[in-house]
Amino acid sequence: MKQFKGSFILLTTAIIWGTSFVSQKLGMNYIEPFTFSASRFLLGAVVLIPVIFIFNSLNKRKKTTQDGDEEKLEFETRDLVKGGILCGLAVFLGASTQQWGIVYTTAGKAGFITALYIVIVPLLGIFIGKKIKPLTWVGVALAVGGLYLLTIQEGLSIQKGDAIVLVGTIFWALQIILVEAYVDKTDGLKLSFVQFLTAGTLSAIAAVIFENPKMNDIIACAGPILYTAIVVVGVAYTLQIIGQKYTSSTVAAIILSMEALFAAISGAIFLGESMTPRELFGCFLMLVAVIMAQVEPEEVLEAS
Repeated sequence: MKQFKGSFILLTTAIIWGTSFVSQKLGMNYIEPFTFSASRFLLGAVVLIPVIFIFNSLNKRKKTTQDGDEEKLEFETRDLVKGGILCGLAVFLGASTQQWGIVYTTAGKAGFITALYIVIVPLLGIFIGKKIKPLTWVGVALAVGGLYLLTIQEGLSIQKGDAIVLVGTIFWALQIILVEAYVDKTDGLKLSFVQFLTAGTLSAIAAVIFENPKMNDIIACAGPILYTAIVVVGVAYTLQIIGQKYTSSTVAAIILSMEALFAAISGAIFLGESMTPRELFGCFLMLVAVIMAQVEPEEVLEAS
């Protein structure tokens, strides 16, 4: 029953993440990419503040006064700041390129290309000494094939928007690796807060330098901004943390990767986007790829 509860929560998270591509696409009708990212990340960080206080109250533990506690607290704070800033930098680069690329491509295609981070993560893990299982390489091959069908046009050319989103996927993969490195050293919600505060601040600086943000335009874009800030950042990331308490990491990764599917569905429903049979088959291959890249044969056998 607990695993079903966790799976349902994570599925809700995937739906929210997937539909966020529609809001991002609509947001570009009012403001530019850096301005949009700054607005949603800074507001999202503010939304997380009461969530952090609530979780602190629920998980409050008695503190001891043993020698060394103060030094340990200092170490955890240092990890929180360092990890949060590094993760925030990766989020800033990933979100900026994704937001820029989505101007020139569809929400559905952007969602599937972004989902490649689940395949890229184990590949990047090679550089930090992680072993890659054979099934992952099969997933990589399928993902490459799916990406080719989805993005490469006749004459071996790739559309501008797809290429930009693909670059952003690398930064999302780096963010996942950084989160994995720091999440056990500090509080996950606080790490998210510093992460989004950093990403929002960097986006605001970039907006002032490269764009011409206007308050009237930001207010006109209130709907997409509020949805991505409150529902995506504040709610979905909190649901992810709660859901993963009841499911294995493999099951969680498979469910969360469904955000790509919901991105395509929401893009078709709300934006009238469509894909050719070739692109749909490419999406199918990429969906299979992200699942295969996360499946542990041992866990599947145990579950059966």
